[in-house]
Amino acid sequence: MILSHLLFSSLGQITTDLLLRVLFLDDYNTRVVVLGVMVLGLAGGVVGGYMLLRKHALLGDALSHSTLPGIAAAFMVMASFGGSGKSLPGLLLGATITGSAGVGCVMLIRRYTRLKEDAALGIVLSVFFGFGIVLMGFVQRMKAGSAAGIETFIYGKTAAMLASDAQLIALVALICVGLCALLYKELKILSFDPAYTATQGWPVLLLDGLMMAMVIGVTVVGLQAVGLILVIAMLIIPAASARFWTHRLGRMLVLSAVIGALSGWMGASISALLPRMPAGAIIVMVAAGAFVISLFFGQQRGVVARWVRYVQLQRQVGLQNLLRTCFELVETRQLQHDEDGHPRIPFNMLLEAKSWSPRYLRRLLKRADHDELLNTLPQAVIELTDTGMVEARRQAREHRLWELYLITHADIAASHVDRGADMIEHVLGTEMVLQLEKLLEQQSHPVVPATPHRI
Repeated sequence: MILSHLLFSSLGQITTDLLLRVLFLDDYNTRVVVLGVMVLGLAGGVVGGYMLLRKHALLGDALSHSTLPGIAAAFMVMASFGGSGKSLPGLLLGATITGSAGVGCVMLIRRYTRLKEDAALGIVLSVFFGFGIVLMGFVQRMKAGSAAGIETFIYGKTAAMLASDAQLIALVALICVGLCALLYKELKILSFDPAYTATQGWPVLLLDGLMMAMVIGVTVVGLQAVGLILVIAMLIIPAASARFWTHRLGRMLVLSAVIGALSGWMGASISALLPRMPAGAIIVMVAAGAFVISLFFGQQRGVVARWVRYVQLQRQVGLQNLLRTCFELVETRQLQHDEDGHPRIPFNMLLEAKSWSPRYLRRLLKRADHDELLNTLPQAVIELTDTGMVEARRQAREHRLWELYLITHADIAASHVDRGADMIEHVLGTEMVLQLEKLLEQQSHPVVPATPHRI
């Protein structure tokens, strides 16, 4: 109740003039923040795409947490030499050093010990972050320098972004995106098959190091925008969202960059409209919303698309099994025929042939009738059409070809081959059927081979 009251009260303060000013970036601070986080999201989406495919997602999390001791140490060094301690280039340099050290520690632990990568990540993340918290305690007690605001690197303070910060983000983003474009082919091969990349003579270690350097660059410049805890979201969530929409790397990287940029724009704009709302957290929540939408409605891997393909496959499998069963009954039973020679199959005979329920069989017959493969006659009798008979013969032929292949080349007994054949025959393509015919061309068999279960 309290949360909803605060939300509605905040929404009530949004005027048309304020909305237009934020949308058209009329205010200088809004313009700097929105453009800065948009560029950060774009770079994070591109670099994060390679990072996701390379299965280094959690490495970015360890990297971001490893930057904290560098920030604290850099502040202590600069304050000790008479400075304020909050020079952004110096703080980012310290973050880069310890962040790189954290990544190096993960790689060393993974290479020279028997620990798996997840254990190495957990060790480095917790140790470096804990060491950073200890150093932050010393920073707070230092008399030299002003430690106020230094903790914003943990949670981020997007609203405090300066034009120089946005320019630095833009420079790093331009370098990272440019390198990804120049090395697209090499990074693509590395992401999908590192072993093949090495056999082709490409320097795998150098390419891996370059990729991690880009990750470090995006992470470090994103610290002030969203903080070291949330910056990993700008690298992983857009790429993971894009993965649901396409199987092609180029399209995935473009889509990931668009999702990252839009998340930054919408998150920063919402934060500008709603007072006292942390922009970093809002940006991540917007990106999370894009991920949820992609999870359900993604064209290639989304839940809805996969469910639709599953239903279509089950419908196809059911129709193929029905037609094959009809052919086998025509082949083995004495059936009545009409004046045109079309066989008539009783409904109960189909039920006996397969362990179908009457309801499921009626549904199959309705679909086959709709596709003009058979006609349902009075008195529960089914009559195959000419098209249905041709299709039934084809399904029986492909099934038996696959059964013969399993018996001949996979050494499966004839009494056990039907289940294995039935599990895969529905995904046989035309090329596979031709290959099966070539493999079995030494055997003499008619257009539709005899069923091996009579052997």
